[in-house]
Amino acid sequence: GTVMTALLSLIGEGRWQLALAVFVAANIGWTCANLFYDSLLTCVAPRNKLDFVSSLGFSIGYLGCGLLFLLNIAMVQFPSFFGLSGRTQAVKASFLTVAAWWLVFAIPLLFFVREYGEKTARGPMEVVFDGFRRLRQTFGEIRRYRHIWLFLLAYWLYIDGVDTVIRMAADLGMAIGLDSGSLMISLLIVQFVAFPAALLFGFAAERIGVMPSLMIGIGIYIVVTVVGPLWVHTEMQFRIMAALNAVPLGCLQALSRSYYARLIPEDRSAEFFGFYNLMGKFAAIFGPAMVGSVAFLFERKGASTELAARFGFFSITVLFIAGGALLFVAGKAAARGGISGGSG
Repeated sequence: GTVMTALLSLIGEGRWQLALAVFVAANIGWTCANLFYDSLLTCVAPRNKLDFVSSLGFSIGYLGCGLLFLLNIAMVQFPSFFGLSGRTQAVKASFLTVAAWWLVFAIPLLFFVREYGEKTARGPMEVVFDGFRRLRQTFGEIRRYRHIWLFLLAYWLYIDGVDTVIRMAADLGMAIGLDSGSLMISLLIVQFVAFPAALLFGFAAERIGVMPSLMIGIGIYIVVTVVGPLWVHTEMQFRIMAALNAVPLGCLQALSRSYYARLIPEDRSAEFFGFYNLMGKFAAIFGPAMVGSVAFLFERKGASTELAARFGFFSITVLFIAGGALLFVAGKAAARGGISGGSG
């Protein structure tokens, strides 16, 4: 992932096919790294600290992302200050800073985190075939545990809502006349508000339980997707909604991860988190398609582009309502199986 990100800085103008291939490879690297990173949660945190440690990880991640993004914006806006010839060189240099940031902050994980299980020397093909065999075995086990697949289905719905809000908020912003500079400022607001909010929800989960905290986060998102399309008409209102969106963002990401970590066997977390991350990736497809379809239908009925975008954004509410309802059912099923929604 770091190598592919760094290579993006070397691609010349007009070579979009190569840039696309390298970008896809970088994303594959990030996805795989994120899968293994998630699965290490049970290795670094005791069971009664899963929520806080997971929230702390996301919180610091938002801070780091915000700081690096702020630096990259400054590089693009003021290239001469950084000794760069222009914006094109600044963008390329930004890819190098991202690769270096990724590599440097991965070093503590590589050297200081010990994972469960025994390491055995095996050939590449043996590893691949064993991976598929264990994947099939894990899928069969998940199907037998009602609370796990109910949670994964609920997670797919509400995290699809989160991802869609992030992706489609820019469309709503452009529909009301915001330029790219205003949208970047709003994105920075999201990062720096999500930083303390994720940490606060981590503390809240230790006191009121992870399930009530998740429900509060989903409730805030329902407010965002209902009120946002009705209320947002100015740049300031858009920024306020961006800040409100950031409040439950880390909550749903961090506490979903820590709650799922309680449901699965500790010594097979990588396999089970593979399905967890798979649900997250599939979630990136349905929501935007739904919003686009709703907006298209309203435009066909004669609505303006702005009004159609508002109706499309409003439709995301369905994902949070359905996801919250299924999460409630999954929590009840887990409780019957002796798995607590609290932090202990």
